[in-house]
Amino acid sequence: MRIYGNREIKTLSGKDTRPTTAKVREALFNIWCDRILDATWLDLCAGNGTMGAEALCRGVKEVVGIEKSSSACQIIRENWQKVANNEQNFRVLRGDVLKRLKNLQGKKFDCIYFDPPYELDIYNTVLDLILEYELLAKNGQIAVEYDPKKSIIKQKQNLDLLQTKIYGNTALNFYSNLPPDV
Repeated sequence: MRIYGNREIKTLSGKDTRPTTAKVREALFNIWCDRILDATWLDLCAGNGTMGAEALCRGVKEVVGIEKSSSACQIIRENWQKVANNEQNFRVLRGDVLKRLKNLQGKKFDCIYFDPPYELDIYNTVLDLILEYELLAKNGQIAVEYDPKKSIIKQKQNLDLLQTKIYGNTALNFYSNLPPDV
């Protein structure tokens, strides 16, 4: 697989991970192009680490990824090591996203990308945890990738749904924090 700057990264063989398509990846980074430079990026259900690797190539200062598969975590580390420069930091946390998010409490992220296996139906729970642990920076955004035919994401009291973009069988919802007076 190739990412920004025509850089090749490793992927896991088989169907254990579902990398974000190049079309969706390009669309997301076009939408977020003004918020990437020097941002902090959280990659939930990181898979092969493609999105975090692309974020590093585009200038984020830090990427944190959570992935359940130990073999995927090794691939992610290799990929991020390959593309990160000396001023960038990255960390990969192995484990269930529902349990590992608590370890990030007190940390703020400008960009949170969440792309779980579509069949897991953990969207609403993870969004609730992001809010509970206050992981989203003041002007940050969350992008949630999902199959609009299979998943229903409930509106959250403290999140503003900014836009939904649909690319074939893949949808992206973009959220931000609601202002305190809303």
